[in-house]
Parts: sequence; C-alpha cells; structure tokens
Amino acid sequence: MRKLVLGAAALAITLPASLPAQRSIRNQNISLGSTLTEADAAIASMRDEALSSDTIAWDITEGLTTEIGQRLAGTPAEARARAWAVQHLNDLGFANVRIEPFTMNTWVRGEERARVVGDFEQDLVIAALGSSGATPEEGITAEVIGFASVADLRAAPLGSLAGKIAYVTHHMERTQDGSGYGFAGPARWIGPSLAAERGAVGIVIRSVGTDSHRNPHTGGTSWAEGVTPIPAGALSNPDADNLERMLARGTVRLHLTLTPRWIGQQPSGNVIAEVPGRDPEAGIVLIACHLDSWDLATGAFDDAAGCGIVAAAAHRFLERGQRPRRTIRLLWAGAEEVGVFGGDAYFARHGGDNHVLAAESDFGADRVWRVDFRLPPAAETESGRLAALLAPLGIARGRGRATGGADTGSIVRAGTPAIDLRQDGTRYFDLHHTPDDTLDKIDPAQLRQNVAAWATMLAVMADSSADWGAFGNEE
Repeated sequence: MRKLVLGAAALAITLPASLPAQRSIRNQNISLGSTLTEADAAIASMRDEALSSDTIAWDITEGLTTEIGQRLAGTPAEARARAWAVQHLNDLGFANVRIEPFTMNTWVRGEERARVVGDFEQDLVIAALGSSGATPEEGITAEVIGFASVADLRAAPLGSLAGKIAYVTHHMERTQDGSGYGFAGPARWIGPSLAAERGAVGIVIRSVGTDSHRNPHTGGTSWAEGVTPIPAGALSNPDADNLERMLARGTVRLHLTLTPRWIGQQPSGNVIAEVPGRDPEAGIVLIACHLDSWDLATGAFDDAAGCGIVAAAAHRFLERGQRPRRTIRLLWAGAEEVGVFGGDAYFARHGGDNHVLAAESDFGADRVWRVDFRLPPAAETESGRLAALLAPLGIARGRGRATGGADTGSIVRAGTPAIDLRQDGTRYFDLHHTPDDTLDKIDPAQLRQNVAAWATMLAVMADSSADWGAFGNEE
C-alpha cells in the first residue's frame, strides 16, 4: 500500500495538476476585472506579470546552488554565500545591503559508516545528525535495541541501554501541510538525548522523511542539560526497513563509525537588504528566508528557493520604480539549520525596530495553497483584500494562526503581526535535509506562483494606508 501511495505522489510531482486549474481561475478573474478598484487592479497586474514572467527567483536559486552549493553554517561556504548575496542584492538595486555578523560554535561532519556484523552482515546508509557525538576513529560495535516510538524509548528505565545502540522508528505520513513532521520529528529532536540518558553508547533513527530512497535525512538534535552527547545518526528509510526486518528475526549487532567534530567559534551572519518606504514612520515589513543549508546537498528547496522568492517579490517594486509606504526589509538569515542563530541575532539587534508585519518562505518551492493570518482587527480590511487577490492563484484563506517562520519567530512572539503563505508540502519531506535537495527538483511554474503570491502580499500590506498596532508579547 505504501508503494502505491508513493507512486501516486511521484506522478503528481511530474505533472502538477493544480497549475492548469490556477491559470483557468486567473483567466476567469481577469474577465471580471472591472469589479476591482484601481489600486487592486494594479496589484492584480503585478501578480499576473510575476506569474507569467518572473526569472529572478529562479536566477537566485540557480546561482546559489551552482556557484556556492552546500552552505553549512559557520563554514567558509556559508561565508562565500553571504558575499554572493551582497553582490547580487546590490546588483538588483536593493538599498542598505549589508552583512550583520555573529559568531557561533560550529559542528562539522566526519566519516559515516554503519555495518551490521555477524548474522545478516551488510552495510547500511547513514548520516550523522547535527550536534552528534563521535565514536572513536575505529568505531564502536554493540547490540541494537529497537523501539517503535520515542514514547517507548522514554519508558525504558534509566541505565537499561548500557553498552547498547538504540534504534527508534516512527511512521511519518505525507501531508500537504507538513504536519507529519511534528509527529515524527521527536525521534531526531530528543531521541538521542533520551537514549544517552538511558546509557546507550549510540543511536540510529529512521530518517525523518517520506521518501523511499537510500538517502538519509540529516538535521539537528538537542541534548538535555548535563547529558553527554553520543554518536547519533539517521538511516535511510529503506535501510531502516531492512534493520527492522533483521530485528524481527533475532539479535542484531551494528558496527558504527561517526566522527564529526566541533571546530570552535566561527563567523556566520545575516544578510539584510531593503526597499525603502515612503513614510519612515509607517514601519517595516520583514520578509525572511535562510541562506545556510545542510551539507548533504545544494539546498535548493531548503532554502535557496525561499531567498529567491522573497527577493523576487520585493524586486517587483524596484522594477516598476515604485516605493511602498512601508519599508520592505529582506532577512537572509544565517545559521538557521543548526539552531536559528541568525534569527536570534536579528532579534537581539533589531527587536526594538518598528516591525508591522513578518513572513518567511522556508518550506520549499511548490505552490502556495493557503494563506493564514495573525493580524489585529484593524487590519481586517487588508486581510480580506489580500485573500481576494490571492484566490486567482488557487490560494484559499485558512483558519490557522500564522507564525511567521523560524527566523522571524522571536519577532512574532514579541508581538509583530504575521502572515503565512503556506506552500504545498506533499513532497517536501522527500527532499528535506537529504542529498536529493538539488535544483532539478524546482518546478519553475510553481516557483513563479510563489513569487506572484508574495508580490501580492507585499503590494497589499506594505503599501496599505491603514495602521495597526502590535499584539502583546507572547513569550
């Protein structure tokens, strides 16, 4: 049954059925254009131009993945990405382009091998999790103890895994809104720390992803205070299936070699750029992405495309020679993947700025299908206008509460209103944090639809004559 579901998803990727429907709806709307106000008709024109002809988002995504490639936080590659970003944002005509540096303790990958020894002897495909501890260079060999869930691992007595390697599985499901990640993620986020607390000498988990390729999914893990990190890796889903079949047959011993290391405090930083507003008192609309990526691939979906989308949308004002009422500020955050350090650094430096709205693109490049709001009542007219202008793109108004995104999270929790332009996540976790996160996975038509949605949002919200206050602090 699982194979049938995956096959259907693959067909949907090859031929996105939603796009012709979006074009049909858009054309129907154009025939009703006389019902639009003059201002909204101009926004609809900007939207439709972006949908049909934007190239900037693709150029940025292609450039970052081709000229820089993997951009692990705190490494020279991330530094080259910052320099690349400054040059290209200046070339596009943005104002106040700059790097705002910070430093961070930096983890880098080493050797990665996993081999079943004794009965069922064979190699498994593995990737270390960010912040994993290390084995000795010669590796470790131990019996594997399997757990069907993080809850089962948590229920194991302290000390019960002494000298063992823990294995934790889960049943992540493919969803449009990405909600399966919240269910499966704890295997990676807290599973290794729980195993260490129970005496394990290492842990391997089923990758937090929905693909069936021999591509492990990396990603960060966290260690509880006082817990000494142990070697922690993610198996590709087919290899996790194989290990589970072995465990059902009897005792399994695993030879594990993971040799990551910490290299101390290294430079990272955020890249900032702006479209200055006409009214300095009207506040800042913050639009974000993250510039860094994990080191297994070139980070096209996560998150070069996001940086391309927000920059291309803001650039619509520059190419038309228009200045919005409010300043549009781009935040290309550094070091998101390894701990949202860029977002935290931005908040520490700019938390007192007059932000009136925050939004982030960090969920791939497939089409936006829903918009959620977290706006004060005074902005209800704007949210209604925006929902109506997004509808021709096949975007429905949701009932969820917008969060803004990881790098804008601190700003939003401090009271800044937010909008989420939610992308279709059906295939996102096939690619997330894997060697498959490459440029060929980007659908240019869906990328342009994102730009059209973001340009529409900015045109409504950044140029609105309405003023609204912040929410109360939610920390």
